[in-house]
Amino acid sequence: MNSRERVRMVFEHKEPDRVPIAFGSVPPSSVSAIAYNKLCSYLNLPCDCKIMDVLQQVVHVDKNIRDRFHVDLKGIFPRVGKWRDEKLRDGTFCQVPDAWRPVTLPDGSKIVYDGDIKVFKMPPDGYYFDHIFWPLQKATIEDLDDFVWPAPFSFYKLPDVNNLDIYLNGLEEEAKYWYENSEYALVGIFGGSIYEAATGLMGYERFFTDIIANRKFVEKLYDKIVAANIEYAKRYLDLVGDYIDIIMVGGEDIGAQDRLEINPDLYREMIKPRQAKLWEFIKKNSKAYILVHSCGAISEIIEDYIEIGVDAINPVQVSGANMDSKILKEKYGDRITFWGGGCDTQRVLPFGSPEEVEAEVKNRIQDFAPNGGFIFDQVHNIQPITSPENIVTMFDSAYKFGKYPISM
Repeated sequence: MNSRERVRMVFEHKEPDRVPIAFGSVPPSSVSAIAYNKLCSYLNLPCDCKIMDVLQQVVHVDKNIRDRFHVDLKGIFPRVGKWRDEKLRDGTFCQVPDAWRPVTLPDGSKIVYDGDIKVFKMPPDGYYFDHIFWPLQKATIEDLDDFVWPAPFSFYKLPDVNNLDIYLNGLEEEAKYWYENSEYALVGIFGGSIYEAATGLMGYERFFTDIIANRKFVEKLYDKIVAANIEYAKRYLDLVGDYIDIIMVGGEDIGAQDRLEINPDLYREMIKPRQAKLWEFIKKNSKAYILVHSCGAISEIIEDYIEIGVDAINPVQVSGANMDSKILKEKYGDRITFWGGGCDTQRVLPFGSPEEVEAEVKNRIQDFAPNGGFIFDQVHNIQPITSPENIVTMFDSAYKFGKYPISM
């Protein structure tokens, strides 16, 4: 059985020969560049460390690492043109897109400019870049008529939706190559955020205020975002729709550690119908399963996601409130695929012993894997402080304990 067949079976809620394994197949389930360099050195494998997500500082996972860990899925990412070397916080090097040029300040922090505007910042001794500019933070509802609407993958530089070549360049060739020359299940990284795009454009403080006090502004913003994403989806699916097996939409990070960020009724009134409109368009115009990335404690809206056509959720934050793996599987496991949840990255993977990592992986597989509907992946990105021993233990345990029938 090849990887593509294996993944399709679990989406059909059937048991293949083993649980499919993902690593770096989607941007929120990759690994810090610092941890990746250590992993490659530990395994004595040559690796080409290229940053996939410049804000989170996570990497494209090389084929030799995918082969070592029996990975079944491959993300199809847009090409970025030229690369250049950049030093990481620990003194090792990676490659970043040539256009990404942070400025290092005397205190060691890093700033990214868009023209004269400071848009991202990494604090001294930090590992990630944070948003420090929100284009619509002070906008009026009339300003929305003239605003240049964003394509996916960008919250700070917002190109016209009629000029999307920067995101689509080489995408068809990339998808076709891997479809014809590998057995991977292919994941299209569409983007297409709705909920999270609004917070990225307005800033959290204004968003959480306006969703109650200035609702017409937020509703108009959402409608503009949906329209822009549908226009992008038309171009995107024309290029890769024949090759990809899964489309990742979002991030739609609506969950905090212990609850949703907004009231679930407000989600159902304002956001769910707009997600449904975009996701229905994708479903009608492709053969791909829909994967939604949504962090945190989202158990209150999993039923809603199923209702509007979601086939899989990621990262399945099992450390969140009411996100127990056994209960999630019992309630929803015959109707949705859990992509992630295989090992907690908040506590167990970075701070546990290899023995604790192995036990965690075994328990999560026992909970999630019966009757299909599970793709093994850690919960979100592997952090810089995580040891290579624990990463190896996690993936080796997934392969060891993921054989069907699952032993309980």
